[in-house]
Parts: sequence; structure tokens; C-alpha cells
Amino acid sequence: MRSQHDMPFGARLDEGGGATFRLWAPAAQRAEVAIETGGPSPELHPAEAGENGWWECTVAHATAGTLYRWRIDGRQLVPDPASRQNPEGPHGPSRIVDPKAFEWEGGWTGRPWHETVLYELHVGTFTREGTFAAAAARLPQLAELGITAVELMPVADFAGRFGWGYDGVLPYAPHPAYGTPEDLKRFVQQAHSLGLMVFLDVVYNHFGPQGNYLHSYAPAFFSPSKGSPWGPAINFDAPGREVVREFFIHNALFWVQEYRFDGLRLDAVHAIRDDSDRHVLQDLSERVRAATHGRHVHLVLENEDNDYRYLAPTPVPGCYDAQWNDDFHHVLHVALTGETRRYYHDYGERTMDLLERCFTHGMVFEGAKRREGGAREVVQAAPAQPLTALVNFAHNHDQVGNRARGERLSELVAPEARQLPTLLALLTPAIPMLFFGEEWGATEPFLYFADWEGELREAVRAGRKREFGHVDAHDLPDPCSERTLAASRPDPARAQAPAGQAWLNEARAALAARRRWITPRAALLLTGKHSAQRIGERGLAVQWRYEDGMMLCLELNLGESPLQVEPQHLGPVEAQVVFSHRRPEHTPRGTWPAYSARWTLGEEITL
Repeated sequence: MRSQHDMPFGARLDEGGGATFRLWAPAAQRAEVAIETGGPSPELHPAEAGENGWWECTVAHATAGTLYRWRIDGRQLVPDPASRQNPEGPHGPSRIVDPKAFEWEGGWTGRPWHETVLYELHVGTFTREGTFAAAAARLPQLAELGITAVELMPVADFAGRFGWGYDGVLPYAPHPAYGTPEDLKRFVQQAHSLGLMVFLDVVYNHFGPQGNYLHSYAPAFFSPSKGSPWGPAINFDAPGREVVREFFIHNALFWVQEYRFDGLRLDAVHAIRDDSDRHVLQDLSERVRAATHGRHVHLVLENEDNDYRYLAPTPVPGCYDAQWNDDFHHVLHVALTGETRRYYHDYGERTMDLLERCFTHGMVFEGAKRREGGAREVVQAAPAQPLTALVNFAHNHDQVGNRARGERLSELVAPEARQLPTLLALLTPAIPMLFFGEEWGATEPFLYFADWEGELREAVRAGRKREFGHVDAHDLPDPCSERTLAASRPDPARAQAPAGQAWLNEARAALAARRRWITPRAALLLTGKHSAQRIGERGLAVQWRYEDGMMLCLELNLGESPLQVEPQHLGPVEAQVVFSHRRPEHTPRGTWPAYSARWTLGEEITL
């Protein structure tokens, strides 16, 4: 099976030989395709101007592997913004790729959403080599652990040798330091052969600050009136929007069709500015659903405002399968660390009550923008959401990497509580996600790093010191140093040590319990019918209810002292123990040890 996504942008190999190049450059007076010949000057081929700013050129001798750029107005050489490969990065030439040269194995149609157990990783630091090929070799370990879906942080090409990937400038071209397009396809194919889905993090709210040439020949890519945290917003609703919308919608289609990805996670959609009658998120979902009929392809949002209007418990055109649940992480973080700076501010009062609401309703707060410094402008409660439409996590790249020194939550809590946040994420009815290394209790930080140059490098360094002025800033990790990248690489050898093995065994057992007791019951889970009770200062009893009268119960003690619990707050006596953490079998039923949790499943008894 061979896959190619047809799009109106970029370079396409023609049936009879040669290639046709298309570029949207409405501000250009002249455009030429510049073929790299190995000599001092490129071979120039004039493009023909079409309607609405389009330029097109056919080069009869161009083949797969041909290097090319566009020359704008006889002076500026730029990469193809829809390049499938830029082997020297965004400042170098683009390369023609033949998508049909890769042979896909047939038969894989994905997995349903309720089976998803996500594992977020950064390709550059997941392995010592930092490549797709090296990451593929680690996939069998994840499948054996019980992971069902690997989520890659953005791989679209960005300036510099290393970075998180959220400042991509060539959305269709994999970052060359990670490998070739074929290497990425082999990664996806290897995952599928192991029963693993592959999700990709995509960024449709801005372009990176280096390596983006669109301002010079297609300024209509950017809004004339709306801003974003990174500068002018992408233009989704002003003149020229039709082509811009198509550019990003085709990008989503490109990844799920040409690369056979099983899902996309759309970064920071609260920063997408679109006042159109039909939001671009709705159009994107409808087009992806239509193009992937017969496959399980999932769409996930990150939305800091907790706007839930696009969520649906089943795949619906125009809607999304799920959204990252920052509230779960934030309230759990505050409950275990007491930290209330920046965006943790909203969770510093009635923390255990908010955790109770998070377990039963999903999100805690809804719809309020954040002030500079992190706290919400208005704190208002979110209504109950289908819990399977939320992704719960104790760690992710943002919540670890946006700290001054990149500490994982497991490094900030009492030693007895280190694994409890991970287990709580794995064993709620919501969809769980692990952050790479979390499965063995990695102690290495995940720091912010970006290989910027010149004035931008110095501005980023100074900005980090300003941002973290509340800490001792003299020894903050240099975000533009390769040492910072290396320090963010979890050492898999630690997984073989006794402590790492104990963590792995606990995570493996928790995922086995989820697979046996929670995943098969996902379709029966009710919404808005769950309940919880406070037990002392640091305890919670939670009840998740199902249509057939069964109830999943959590008995949780987040405190450093044991709790004595009254019988009315205990679950059914005959319930099946699903999983237990730090609670030996001989522990009296009404005693909850410090930092312990127990999950049971049984029929609800009405007294």
C-alpha cells in the first residue's frame, strides 16, 4: 500500500516525468524555481502567475531528490513553505520527495479512543541518538508496558539543531536532525506492527521566529489586526484567509494520510484567533473525519481556557475526541506541593474540594482568560464533562519544562508520594498520559531548550531570567546550550536499577488493571452522576458510576498520616480490588495509610 496526500501547495512529481511546483505568493511581482545544480548559481525556471497570488512552474527534468528553492522578485531565495523535506533546515533548499516510494503494510485501522493510553515523548531526547530510528527501537518496551499510543512532540522543521519543536516554520517537513521522511514513516509502521497508535503534536497558532520567510512574499498569512503571544496571529478570518485555512487543514490531512498517523494533538488552540462564522477547528475536524473513514483517527485539543464546545464523546465531524485536562495536573500539583505561584494561584484555596470536583466533573474552571502572571481573570466552574473526553496526566512537557529548573512533579513531593500522581493519572476513567521516563521514575529534568542564534539567543536568555526572578537565577540552565538538551535526556539504564524496576512493575500492574477493569467499561460510564466525599483534611472517597449499576471507587489519602474512615465512606464490602498502592492486604478496611490509594469495583448498594 502506498500513500500520497494531494494538495495545492508544494512540489508534485508528474505522471510523465518532471515535477510541478506551486507557491502562494500574493506580494511577489515575480517568482522562479531555483534548482540546485551543485554549481555556484542555481538553475532558474520562471513561474507563471495565476489568479489570487498563485505561481506555478513545471520543470521537466526534476526528480525525487532534486533540491530547489523559490526565488522571489529576482533577489530572495526561500524554501518551499510546503516542503516535504528540507535536509539542511529551513534556511537551506527543499528536496522533492516521492511519497509513493514508501511501501506501507496493509491491515492497520487503528484502535478505538477508549483504549488509548498515551505516552508523550520528545524525539531529540527520548534516546541518546535523538532520531526516529533510535526511538523506533524502543517501541517494543512501551507496548510491553501497556502503552497503546505514542504521542510525538512536534517534528515540523524549525531553525537550529535542537528545540522543543513548537517554533516550527516548515509544517510539512520533518526536522532533519531526527531523520528523513522515510525514517518517520518507518517509525509509524513499526508502532503499528506492535499495536501502537501514533499521535503527532501540531502547531497551528504561530510560526517560529527564525526561518520563516512568509512575511516577505505572503503577508496575508498573518492577521492585520489580531495578535498572539508570539506576534501577529495566523490569519484565519481576514482577506486571504481561504488559502491560509487550506494550508493548515491540508497539513492535518497530510499527516494522517501520507504518514498514516492515528491522531493529532492541536497545540494551544485558545491562541487561534478566528471570528469566522465557521471556526477553522470545525472545518479541520470535518475534513479529517471525511478523509479517514474506516480508520480510527483521533483529534485532541489543548485549550488553556477549558472551552469544551468542540468535545464529543463519540467521533463527530466538526468535533474532537478529547482535550488535555490541565486542571487535573494543577490541582494535584498544588495538593501535593503547596505551590501556588503563577497559574497554580487559582488552585490554592479549597484545594481538596477542587480535586474532588476534578475527579467527578473532569475540568474545574471554564472559559476565563489568564492575567499576566498566570491567574485567571474570572474563576467560574465548568460543568461536568464526559470523563473519557479528557486526558489526565501528572507530567507533560509544559508542566515540567516551563519550570525554572525543569523538575518533574515526582521530584517535588515527599518520597512516599512520588509515584502516587502517576497512578492517579493512570487509574481514573479519563484517558491517561505518561511523559517519557515517568514509567520508571526518571529523576532527570526536562528543561526548555532552543538552538537560537544572534540577538534572539540573548533575548531568550534574558527573558528566562526575568521570568524566573523569584528563584535564584544565577545558575539557571542556559536554554540555548547543548548541555541543557543533554541534561533533559532520561537515562534508560536507571530503569534497570532496583528502584526503576519497582516503578516499572507498579506502572505495568496499574496499566494491566486499567486494561482489565476500566477500559472495557468506558461505554457504560455516566456523566454528571459521580460523587466524592472529603475524609479529614487530606482524604477523598470517590465514586464513578456506570449505567449497569456498578461503581468504581477510589479511597485516597494524600496526607503524611494515616486516616481512620467511617463505614459510610467505604465502598461495597464485596467489591473487587482493582489496584492498591501502599496499602498492604492486612490493613484494616477503615484505615488508610499515608499517601495510599485503593481502587475497587462493585455493585452500588443503596442504603
